[in-house]
Amino acid sequence: MDKNFVLIMAGGIGSRFWPASRTERPKQFMDFMGTGKSLLQLTYDRFKKTFKDENIFVVTNSAYTDLVAEHLPKLPADNILGEPVGKNTAAAIAYGCYKIHNLFGKSNVVVSPSDHLITDQDVFLATIKNAMDFVEKDKALVTIGITPTRPDTGYGYIQYLDMPVANEIYQVKTFVEKPNKEMAEELVKSADFVWNAGIFVWNTQTIIDEFEKHLPEISSLFGHLKGKWGYQRRRRSD
Repeated sequence: MDKNFVLIMAGGIGSRFWPASRTERPKQFMDFMGTGKSLLQLTYDRFKKTFKDENIFVVTNSAYTDLVAEHLPKLPADNILGEPVGKNTAAAIAYGCYKIHNLFGKSNVVVSPSDHLITDQDVFLATIKNAMDFVEKDKALVTIGITPTRPDTGYGYIQYLDMPVANEIYQVKTFVEKPNKEMAEELVKSADFVWNAGIFVWNTQTIIDEFEKHLPEISSLFGHLKGKWGYQRRRRSD
């Protein structure tokens, strides 16, 4: 069985893009690029080049499950995970990773937002493959970094150690939350800072171990559901 999965996070209300993005139809369901496809559809299409429909999951607010189904008609119905209450990124990631782990065992997962614009998709997918090959053998949590092109205050930054631990894989030294303009300018001048893309790659067992260690209040909620997750790989009728 193919043990490589995608978990797309598509539950945000897109408040930073108000008034274009509204609660009833947030930005991930909008065609911001003028391509005729929503940001969610572009994200899905990007991963479809490497992953099967059955191995792509979307976690969203339960209020948006019908919208996800409308935008991704080929996605199996059971691969749309609706959160009854929107909490935070950690809870959404836990929901998806615990479910994939309990259904399919130890698996490699790339966790991605639904609203990124990525122009060089071949380089992106090669980066994801490299990260997945790494976490298959190493108990690591990988976060994708982007070489900054300007001192942007809208991104978090990652500082990494100079010596790679594997091909294009570096150890994180520090995380910097969204800085002010002055600090952003200093970070960009440094050769060892990258933008934090908010895209992660890991093995489900590794992230579950970390949840149990650092966020026991979340792990306790999902851990007791082992063996109780329903799944039929159902497809919606046209």
